[in-house]
Amino acid sequence: MRRSGSTELGNALVSFFQEHLPEQRGLSQHSIRSYRDALVLLLQFIAKDTKRGVESDLTVAQAERFLTHLEKERGNGIFTRNARLAAIHTFARYLSTRYPERLGKFQEILAVPFKRGARLAPIEYLESKDVEALLARIDRRTIAGQRDYAMFSVMCNTGAGVQEVCSLHVADLRLDAPEQARLHGKGNKIRLCPLWPKTAKHLRTLIDRQELGNSERSNAFVFKNRAGGQLTRFGVRYLLRKYLPDYLSPARRRKIHPHSLRHTTAIHLLKSGVDFATISQFLGHSGLQTTMRYARADLDLKRQALAQVFPDVLGAPKAGTMALHGTELTRWLRRL
Repeated sequence: MRRSGSTELGNALVSFFQEHLPEQRGLSQHSIRSYRDALVLLLQFIAKDTKRGVESDLTVAQAERFLTHLEKERGNGIFTRNARLAAIHTFARYLSTRYPERLGKFQEILAVPFKRGARLAPIEYLESKDVEALLARIDRRTIAGQRDYAMFSVMCNTGAGVQEVCSLHVADLRLDAPEQARLHGKGNKIRLCPLWPKTAKHLRTLIDRQELGNSERSNAFVFKNRAGGQLTRFGVRYLLRKYLPDYLSPARRRKIHPHSLRHTTAIHLLKSGVDFATISQFLGHSGLQTTMRYARADLDLKRQALAQVFPDVLGAPKAGTMALHGTELTRWLRRL
């Protein structure tokens, strides 16, 4: 897109994000943020690559160099590379309807293929002792500590994603029996998750200290930053690494990230004998296939499966005994 300059591109971007994605395609804020991140990276790369700013042409050569840049310089995997390409395809498809005289150029971008061979990264989750260590390090005598303890308790209790927790409003909580939380997930999905009484008690204490009026309670976020605004996913990641500074995941030897807590809940539900269909509904998965990957994640589950194939030779697995009917998970969650 040339010479009409940044105004033309800027107008297209504004319309793309304010009208096309939310209104015409009905995407959620989570999906829109993903498109935003991809296009911000693309525009920054184009500006650096051309040394002329982002008003220069969006060409297939630039798109291909950008994808190479993601893999070679940023160290992104094939899965991330393909996700960024999907966002570029969507934007190019939108531009082709807005500027049909440049259809051929945009079709070249749409012809850039997805790369095959993406591998699912190992699932990273915390053992019970790690969760206990996380919560034990939080100083609940301070307001910030009460917030952090309640937030991580909710994440472990419900398997909520980081954005679901950041977007949680006071009005989304029911803190009287039966305690529950209403979570807003990807694709504008809404799910109800039960809360343990102790988790509800921590939330009640936190909300009471905010001293909200009746008119403020419905729109107030449960978890706020120092400035009183909504806590971000980057803030949650900072806090998690603050309390577990030396933790490295056994699978990939990297620092912990908030999504590990969602995986933690799923793995412990599975270890406790909860069926896949229930876990899928509990976590708000789109299908059972997403949930089934947890069966491949835990070594204790593999030991149990192997012992069932060769019971006389191997005997019962000594490490990681499997409690049925959710009793192990119940005790673990109650300790939160």
